[in-house]
Amino acid sequence: MRALLTAWGARDPRLVADTETSRVYRVRLQTGGMAIVKDLKPIADAETRGAAYLTWQDGRGCVRLLASHGHTMLLEDAGNRLLLDHLDRHGDATATGVMAEVVAELHAGTGAPPDGLLPLDEHLASLFAAADADRDRPGSPFVAAADLARQLLDAGHAPRPLHGDLHHGNVFHSPRGWLAIDPKGLFGDPAFDVANVFYNPLDRDDLRLDPARIGAMARAFADVLDRDSADVLGWAIVDISLSAAWATEDGRPDHVASDLRIVAALRSVLGTT
Repeated sequence: MRALLTAWGARDPRLVADTETSRVYRVRLQTGGMAIVKDLKPIADAETRGAAYLTWQDGRGCVRLLASHGHTMLLEDAGNRLLLDHLDRHGDATATGVMAEVVAELHAGTGAPPDGLLPLDEHLASLFAAADADRDRPGSPFVAAADLARQLLDAGHAPRPLHGDLHHGNVFHSPRGWLAIDPKGLFGDPAFDVANVFYNPLDRDDLRLDPARIGAMARAFADVLDRDSADVLGWAIVDISLSAAWATEDGRPDHVASDLRIVAALRSVLGTT
């Protein structure tokens, strides 16, 4: 990586995160200012798709990809102030408004999508597999979610490049305003892009299970996406059921139970729309 830093005019790397998919460093640029270097690990297919998404967005609502070589990326530094911190200081409704503005920016781009994005139906493979395994079980939440996913996929909404992992820990306040980081790089129904927000913040079940908050968030995102709030809630149900399917594969029954409680809360609000 040292040769890449020299080529990019970067120095003084400082490790700021070591995740399952990458090592992240903050570096100083010779031209002034700071940047982020993300060095991907071999399992980081989603991160590679994310690089294609960032290139296509070219800074609209998200950090800019400044350079890349192989599995290493030089990224715009979005700073340290998380939307999660903003929520804690100014409240959930304000944070939802910020997220809606970010989504509007992310979805403003037009033109041919980049190659290499993951189609949404493939992203949902574990949910469909869980439903197939559960077909003979009356009332299976996986079967219900998979059937809902098929309905939404078949609804004919024009697909577009999606961030795929929007949440309060992936949006930062930078000198250019609020920017998203760490996209998964999906391709599908625009309403899916806000689904993961309902799952967050992870340690705030007082918010995640609150019908009033769920309904308000669904209406806010429906407005910015020009969609029915039922579609927004439907994709949230599908996405969090997918999380439960992954937790089932990983043998984490406590996570499955927690995820399905949120699904039940979402369904209760969907039934009133």
